[in-house]
Amino acid sequence: MSLSSFDATLDHRDGAWVLTMTRTLPHRADVVWRWLTDPQRLARWSPVVPDAPLTSIGARQIRERPDGDPVDGEVLAVDAPHELVHRWGDDVLRWRLTDSDTGCTLTLEHRMADRGPAPMNAAGWHVCFDVLEPVLAGADVPRRVGPDALAVGWEALRDSYADALD
Repeated sequence: MSLSSFDATLDHRDGAWVLTMTRTLPHRADVVWRWLTDPQRLARWSPVVPDAPLTSIGARQIRERPDGDPVDGEVLAVDAPHELVHRWGDDVLRWRLTDSDTGCTLTLEHRMADRGPAPMNAAGWHVCFDVLEPVLAGADVPRRVGPDALAVGWEALRDSYADALD
């Protein structure tokens, strides 16, 4: 895995740290949108698995694993299929999909109170997006969150992102 497949930055804005990651996908925004909002699809690639679709404003319970403790979440804004803003615990995730001639650009802004978790979050999203991309193409790739991410180089990615975001 390399950092070259991602454009990642870390900025301090309005009293919080914002990790911004971008990836170009060969699929239209309306196709990718379903993978950002549908719990069954999210469970195939993301650590954010809500108890209801992320298609309308309101509270959600989010679990990384079905047997895990829930984390409070809340959909804050929806503009299908181009923008989704939701809270995951204390963090806020803003997803933007911008159509292009060859698919769309996925931009994630992960807003967090402290800078410290940014390399870990970047590495985690990197691993997850490395699953999303083939899953979007129809491949049966296992989800890699939590301990499963360690087996595919999460620690090396974390260290690389710590250097890159410094």
